[in-house]
Amino acid sequence: MNEKLEILIVEDDAALCRELSELIRDSDDLVFIAATNAADKAVEYIKDTLPDAVILDLELHQGKGSGLNVLHDIHTLSLSKKPYILVTTNNSSVRTYETARALGADYIMPKHQGDYSSQNVLDFLRIMRPTIKGSYTSSPGMTNTTETPEQYSKRIYRRIMTELNHVGISPKFVGYAYLADAIYLMAQQPTQNICTILADKHKKSESSIERAMQNAIHRAWRTQELSVLLEHYQANIDTEKGSPTLTEFICHYANIIKNEY
Repeated sequence: MNEKLEILIVEDDAALCRELSELIRDSDDLVFIAATNAADKAVEYIKDTLPDAVILDLELHQGKGSGLNVLHDIHTLSLSKKPYILVTTNNSSVRTYETARALGADYIMPKHQGDYSSQNVLDFLRIMRPTIKGSYTSSPGMTNTTETPEQYSKRIYRRIMTELNHVGISPKFVGYAYLADAIYLMAQQPTQNICTILADKHKKSESSIERAMQNAIHRAWRTQELSVLLEHYQANIDTEKGSPTLTEFICHYANIIKNEY
């Protein structure tokens, strides 16, 4: 069993979301799945990635919907693995709390508590980890310890795409899908013929595949803020080149994925 706790963040406060994400990424026992402030996107992530836990903000004023919408929608789904739902909220309504619990919230942590912090949120999930992980094998009739190949692939691709988005490689870039495929394939089985494999899959020439991927990397390093790049891409880069080579970039993220999964 993978003892690392895979966490999805649904949070409307951008600063708090960033802080939670950074703390998770810097930890050895937690895995950052994705972050969103939109209810429909959160449900999509839950269906596709089957996280162990969801940190769910009830108020999504800057995004779309609300945390209650998320709870309602996943309550109606037949998930092979139900995530642990840790609700965080500025709301103090008893009736709202009762509704959240009825819809499946496992614990409610008020943000107005004096000791509320991102670190305490994650420490709470660490305490709960044995119970969260244990529930996947102890609950009658549940098959949470397994997932279909399609679910697995979607979960890994979501993780890869989150990393690409962090460094400014947009889905609009021609090389975006090629890079996601390359990282996924390299994490499964290292090969020196990645462009050949991708060319066959996408029915393009090897040179066009390679050029599109390298251009996507170069464009991100030209346009993204340096502080953001240093935060999210932590491998060494040749200062004379200014950006990672294609091989360095793919191998860096393939190793991250391989170590996590």
